[in-house]
Amino acid sequence: MQYVQTVNTPLGQMTLLSDDQFLLGSWFDGQKHFGGKYDLSSATVADTPVLQKSKKWLSAYFAGEQPDDDELHMLFNGTAFQEKVLRALQQVPYGETVTYKQICHMITSDEAQANKLSRAVGNAVGKNTFVVFIPCHRVLGSDGSLTGYAAGLERKRALLTLEKATF
Repeated sequence: MQYVQTVNTPLGQMTLLSDDQFLLGSWFDGQKHFGGKYDLSSATVADTPVLQKSKKWLSAYFAGEQPDDDELHMLFNGTAFQEKVLRALQQVPYGETVTYKQICHMITSDEAQANKLSRAVGNAVGKNTFVVFIPCHRVLGSDGSLTGYAAGLERKRALLTLEKATF
């Protein structure tokens, strides 16, 4: 069974989806790929322990704290490559940024392969179903510019500013 809950944040309303054990996704209202592969309309509105932990994490994050990711249990629903990219993103420290190319190097030590992966990495980052929880907002263009963010560049800028990141 899947459960859904909406949460008000300083950057707008978010929708959280879980099952009994895992957070399945989080999205800002109006963002690209809202709901991902899930049918949110069939989920039950409930305040489960998983969703309570997720909301607590978000409250701490938006209060400027660095909440413990170990408290969250996320179930990835994408390709093995997408999961690899999202797990690499989880390694990017709070308040720091990386480029798409750096993400490529995080997932392979083969220079030739890393050079070919930029577009695929960009697509995987863009389809992140755990907005804020998996920090795709910390990824910048190769020139350090703010580039695509499914929830909008204003939110990306606000999240990086909250983290006091240099960009």
